[in-house]
Amino acid sequence: MQIDTTYNFQKDTQPLDADRYSPILQEYHRILWNKPLPNGEIFTLTKISRNRLYHKSYLGEFYLSSDRAITTYVKYQNTKNVISQLPNDKLKDFINLTETIGAITIWPSNKVDRKPTINGAKGFEKKISDRLDLTIECIRRYYLGEDSPLFDTLKKYDNFFKLFNNFQGYIDFFLFNNYLNADYSVVKIAPPFDNFNSIPIPTTPEEYLSYMEHATNLVVARNQLIAKRVKQGMYYG
Repeated sequence: MQIDTTYNFQKDTQPLDADRYSPILQEYHRILWNKPLPNGEIFTLTKISRNRLYHKSYLGEFYLSSDRAITTYVKYQNTKNVISQLPNDKLKDFINLTETIGAITIWPSNKVDRKPTINGAKGFEKKISDRLDLTIECIRRYYLGEDSPLFDTLKKYDNFFKLFNNFQGYIDFFLFNNYLNADYSVVKIAPPFDNFNSIPIPTTPEEYLSYMEHATNLVVARNQLIAKRVKQGMYYG
């Protein structure tokens, strides 16, 4: 299967959730993340259900599923007024972009101690508000042993994060490089953000447009990086 970084997976399943119901999206994940880990071992992934991937080896046992990770806030009750003031063409383009592979990742999907998964926690935790950039910042802090709103959730999946050795290994594996500065020490975070002291949801059209531009640039760059790596033949799927 060829990887098309412009493909909108939601078109496969509308109105159903593409993360759960798109076989093309699941196959993209299997192809893209079935590759060598930092230690050289292949992270072999197999499909075990409509929306779950599986790995089992001496490295451990992992159940994984998709997350369309760039939120648009179009379904949030408290952003309806802001959304209504935005140019329809720009908003439509942004929504379409968030349905492409550059805006999507995978997380461990098994619940631990009946607590929310990473995917669930990033949506439920108000100081994250389902934002991928803030989730990556929490992961950066986790590898450093620093607290964040997601620290306790990430700790439940410590065996998953150990697969990548360190934060740079995680970023390089999932091709989030454009989310970081050159030495991987600073995550590029869209406004509004005040170090997790308040809810980071745009409250004005200006804030939303700034958030949208920032997220758009990151997704476009990640799509380009994914396409480059595929062209270089760096996948085993």
